[in-house]
Amino acid sequence: MLMNLFKFKGGVKPPTNKTQSVGLPIAQAPLPSRLIVPLHQSIGGTPRPVVQAGDTVLKGQLIGEADGWISAAVHAPTSGTVVDVAMHVQPHPSGLDALCVVIEPDGKDEWIAREALDYKTLKPEEVRERLQQAGVVGLGGAVFPTHGKLTPAKTVPMDELVINGAECEPFITCDDLLMRERAEEVVRGIGIFRDLLQPKKVLIGIEDNKPEAAAAMRAAITALNESFLVVQVPTLYPAGGAKQLIRVLTGKEVPASKRSTDLGVQCFNVATAYTAWRAIAHGEPVVSRIVTLSGNVDQPRNYEVLIGTPMGELLKLAQPHPDTDGIVMGGPMMGFLVPNAEVPVVKATNCLIAHCDRLFPPKAPEMPCIRCGSCATVCPHELQPFEMYWFSRAKNFGKTQEYHIFDCIECGCCSFVCPSRIPLVQYFRFAKSEIWAREREKNAADGAKTRFEFKQLRDEREKAEKAEKLAKAAAAQAAKKAAEAAVAAAADADEAAAPADVAPSAPVDAEKAAKMATIQAAIERAKAQREAAQPKNTETLSPQQQRDIAEIEARRTVLEPTTPEAVVPAGDNSQKTE
Repeated sequence: MLMNLFKFKGGVKPPTNKTQSVGLPIAQAPLPSRLIVPLHQSIGGTPRPVVQAGDTVLKGQLIGEADGWISAAVHAPTSGTVVDVAMHVQPHPSGLDALCVVIEPDGKDEWIAREALDYKTLKPEEVRERLQQAGVVGLGGAVFPTHGKLTPAKTVPMDELVINGAECEPFITCDDLLMRERAEEVVRGIGIFRDLLQPKKVLIGIEDNKPEAAAAMRAAITALNESFLVVQVPTLYPAGGAKQLIRVLTGKEVPASKRSTDLGVQCFNVATAYTAWRAIAHGEPVVSRIVTLSGNVDQPRNYEVLIGTPMGELLKLAQPHPDTDGIVMGGPMMGFLVPNAEVPVVKATNCLIAHCDRLFPPKAPEMPCIRCGSCATVCPHELQPFEMYWFSRAKNFGKTQEYHIFDCIECGCCSFVCPSRIPLVQYFRFAKSEIWAREREKNAADGAKTRFEFKQLRDEREKAEKAEKLAKAAAAQAAKKAAEAAVAAAADADEAAAPADVAPSAPVDAEKAAKMATIQAAIERAKAQREAAQPKNTETLSPQQQRDIAEIEARRTVLEPTTPEAVVPAGDNSQKTE
């Protein structure tokens, strides 16, 4: 079936250098001396280690648990012993370290118990969860967690499912060999994606320099009675970019501000479909991938390699020449020199190129930009690289964003054609990293400011609450005192309102009589006390003397005052009337 193809702007045609590594079938790389498995091998969160030094693991056992939805699990590539969980250099242009699980193989390569599933009996969310747990990510280079791309948009129907078999980068042939030798499993994996997304049609794009792969895919589609369409697209770099391939096959332009699902289309790599089928139908997590070994070597070939294999040890299988002075991960257009030969193979590693000056001559010194516009002519995203270059060099990062620097996919077309030999992509990477760093600093400062303002607000709220409580207590106390004062004032008013010339009533006379009786009783008690205090020697007195003393006492009693205070004998303050 013929279909109309579209074109994308720009693109270049560098030497392909693919024939060297397609002459032999895929081989199995031997077990390395040790495996260094980085935990962070995909876009998203860094998986949490679930093993520690000294643990024994089996092939396929979970060693890194997914951290959040946009994250993918990591598994042991073979059976053995965990030697360490520590920082180790990673395959990245920065040369920075990353947390890795170091495993010493035991040579048995013993698998965990694997469970095959019939995905058609599972709910879609269960299939996506299984793919996440198996660590399935995009193996075309972006390494985005596959399960996150298998959720269709709620408002836009899925029109096309695009499968990327273009493999446009020079030297790389791993997808070509995969489609030639394992086409049936690739097609079955595409069937899983089709059933989850429910597109109207499935398009498999393969560059026209891979006729064997296209024929193998068509044969597998016919054998499995599928309705997928294999489309051979013109060989033009970067036709293998997701947005470029979508443009060629569907005519849809995906803006930088939107996802392809917003336009009703989704794109996956053929190797991703293969690993998805192995994860669902065979219960095998992603512990290996096919890697092209090429460049300055005697025996270029594709190998199925365990994740975590040191690159230097792997490259020895291709017998590099003595003048090899480095290893390029990826292709010559978008790849980079790894920091050293000890960095491990990861899920994003599709090719290792033995580097030498004869194969990649050193570039001549950079010359000033002449504004020829060649870079803008070949840019597949219709950007203005020369403008982005000027502002990146001047560190005017705000202006680079005005020229949409983040739309750049770093394909290297601009650097490839620049007559002044300016490493434009490196300038763009520098500008992006600086913008990201400043954005992180700004977010950190904003977070600190937010926390400080929240603390101030909390302190002010606590002070206000305390002041309110004190005000309420003071108001209550004032109200209580006011009430007491009002009662006292009312009593005083009542007393003042009574007439002053009213004669004492009968109750007042009774009260006065009671008081007089009390005084008289006190006088009697005092008299009795004095009598008791007198010496008891009356027996020696004559009767006449006793009568004289009695008369004296009687006269004294009559002459003493009648107030209560006077009844107490002189010099005795110990007794007073009640």
